Amino acid sequence: MNKYLLSIASFAILSFSLLNAQSERPYHPDDEISAESCTSIMVGRNASTDGSVMTAHSCDSDYRTWVSMEPRKHYAKGDTEPVYVGMLHGDLPWDMRKVVEKGRIPAVEETYRYLNTAYPCLNEKQLAIGETTFDGRKELINKDGYFMIEELERIALQRCSTARDAIRLMGEMAETYGYCDWGECLTVADKNEVWQFEITGSGPGKPSALWAAQRIPDDHVGISANIPRIAAIDWKDHDCFMYSKDLKKKAKELGYWDGKEPFKFYKVVQGGKPFSVREFFVLNSLAPSLNLSFDAEELPFSVKPDEKVSPRKVISFYRATYDGTEFDQVKNLSVEVPRRKRLPDGTVHNYKDTVTPVSAFMPSDLRELLNKLEPGITERTRTIAVIQCSYSHIIQLRNWLPDEIGGVAYFSFDNPAQSPRIPIYAGTTHLPDSYAICGQHIYREDAAVWAFRETNRIATINWEKTRGILEPEIMAFEEKMFEQAPEVEEKALALINEGKKEEAQALLTGQTNDFASMTMQRWKELKAKIWMIFARSM
Repeated sequence: MNKYLLSIASFAILSFSLLNAQSERPYHPDDEISAESCTSIMVGRNASTDGSVMTAHSCDSDYRTWVSMEPRKHYAKGDTEPVYVGMLHGDLPWDMRKVVEKGRIPAVEETYRYLNTAYPCLNEKQLAIGETTFDGRKELINKDGYFMIEELERIALQRCSTARDAIRLMGEMAETYGYCDWGECLTVADKNEVWQFEITGSGPGKPSALWAAQRIPDDHVGISANIPRIAAIDWKDHDCFMYSKDLKKKAKELGYWDGKEPFKFYKVVQGGKPFSVREFFVLNSLAPSLNLSFDAEELPFSVKPDEKVSPRKVISFYRATYDGTEFDQVKNLSVEVPRRKRLPDGTVHNYKDTVTPVSAFMPSDLRELLNKLEPGITERTRTIAVIQCSYSHIIQLRNWLPDEIGGVAYFSFDNPAQSPRIPIYAGTTHLPDSYAICGQHIYREDAAVWAFRETNRIATINWEKTRGILEPEIMAFEEKMFEQAPEVEEKALALINEGKKEEAQALLTGQTNDFASMTMQRWKELKAKIWMIFARSM
C-alpha cells in the first residue's frame, strides 16, 4: 500500500468517523446487506469446560437498545393477551407509537420474569434464546399472521422452562395463529441442552408456518449466522428433531421439494449454500482436526470441538475480525513508515515500523475508494465483530446451580470488539435506569449504549493506535467479572439455601448494576484519553 493511498485512507477514516459519531443514526457499513445481521454460537454441556450449556446472540443492526428485566405477570382465568408487531424500534419501554396489536391469544395464569432485549433472551428458569435472520423465500411471508419472531421469543420465555417446550409452543403458536416475519433461526437452550429452531411463513392462504428444529449433540458446538443450516431431517428421531405438521406435504405443494430427492430443510426454505465465512471460521477454529473446507457444498451441522469450550472462548469469537487469516480484510493495507526515537543517551534511533491504519470496521464507501485507487486491495468479508452491532450476549446455563444463579448473560452494548461485558443473572430483578433508554436513533448521554458507542466510534478513527488502549481495558473487566463471580455466586447460594431468595436476588442485582456502572464510567473516561491521541497528531 503506497503512501498516497495511506494518506487518503487516514483522511477518509477521520471524516467518516466524525460524521458517524454526530449523526442521528450511526452509519452502518453493511446496511446494504440486511440479511447479515446476527451471529449465534451454541455449546452443548459435554462440549463445555464446566458442563454448562451456552447460546449467544449479536444484534447487528439498528434495533432498539433499551433493555429491561420484565417482571412476572398474572392473569385471570379466561383472559387474553395481545400479540404485537413493531416492538423492535421503540425509544423507551413504554413507547408504543409504532406498535400495532395483531391479535390476541389466551393468557396463562402467571408468566416468568425475563430479560427483555430487542430479541428477548433469558428467563428466570434458565431458558435462553439467541437469534439470527436468514430472510428465506419472500413468497412465504404471510402478513396476515400474528407472530413476528421477537414475539414468539417473548411468549416462550414467559411460559416455558425447557428448550423442547419452548420449541413446541412457538411452533404451535406459529401454526395456529400464523407467522408473518422473514425466515429466522432461534438457538434455544436450557440448562441441559441446546437446539437450533428455523422457521418461515407458509405463503398465501391460511396463516401458518414451516419450521424445523434440530438438537445440537451434547458434545458438539454449532453456529447460526443468517443462513438456514438444518439439512436432512430424521423423521423418526424425535429426540433430536422436531418439525411442523405436514412439513413434507406443504413443501411439495409449494414446489420446493419434488418428493424424490432427499428432503433438506435449508433447500426448502431458502436454497443456496448453507454456510459462509462466519460458520466456517468458528467450526474450523474449534475442530481443526476435521480439516473442513470452505469450498465444500455443506459443512457439518455441528462439530465436536478438539478442546472443550469455555464461556471466555465463546466471548472471544464475538471479537473476531479474522486477523492474520485468509479472510483478513486489511492484510494488504499495511505500510512501512520511517520512525525516529530519541534514546536516553541523547542519540537518535532511526527504524521502520509497519502500520495498518485501516481496520475491518471501515465503512463501505471507504472500501470502495481504496479499491478504486488500487483494484482488489481489500475484499469485503463479513466479520463476527461489526461496528453496526446494537448489543450482544453470551448466555451460560448451569444445571448444578439454582436458576437465579445458574443462568447468566454476559452482555455488552455496541461493537463487541470494542466494549466490555457485564453479568446479568437470571435472578437479576432490575437494571440501571440508563439501560431503559434507547440511543439507537438519536444521541443521548442518558442512554447506556452511548457511554460505549461514543468512545468506540472515536477509537475507530485509527483502530491500530486505539486498540492498544481499549483491548486491555476489555480484558481487565472480563478478568474481574470471572474472578468475582465465584464469591458472589457462593454468597447467593448460601442465601438461597437459607430460604432468603429475595436477598440472593438483591445481591445478584447489585453485582449486575455495579458492574454496569463501572464499565460505563470507565468508557467515558477513555473517551477523553483517546481524543487526546488525535488532538496531538494523526
